[in-house]
Amino acid sequence: MFFVILHKIMNRIFQLLRNKYFIIALAFVVWMLFFDRNDLMSQYEYRTQLNKLKAEKEFYIKESAKAVKDLDELTTNQEMLEKFAREKYLMKKDNEDVFVIIKEEPKKEKKSIF
Repeated sequence: MFFVILHKIMNRIFQLLRNKYFIIALAFVVWMLFFDRNDLMSQYEYRTQLNKLKAEKEFYIKESAKAVKDLDELTTNQEMLEKFAREKYLMKKDNEDVFVIIKEEPKKEKKSIF
């Protein structure tokens, strides 16, 4: 019984392989999937690159909005301008002293086997 079913399947496959339209369609599909300039791997790489560029675009749009907001605050608010100058450029008034405090990381103890 198994051999009869296998024989019918093999006959059907041979009939398909003798059909010139099937062969042409199969060759076209193989060409488009693997050998064309826009094959599957290229499409995957393009999609990955597009998603990466979209993420970068969102990041730069947010950063740009933040920079515009900071610029607006610096040009309109004198206190913010003074705070910015003190924090970023360590500027000070004539009668002030500036102390920069750097926090040290706690030292890690070496683990002993005893």
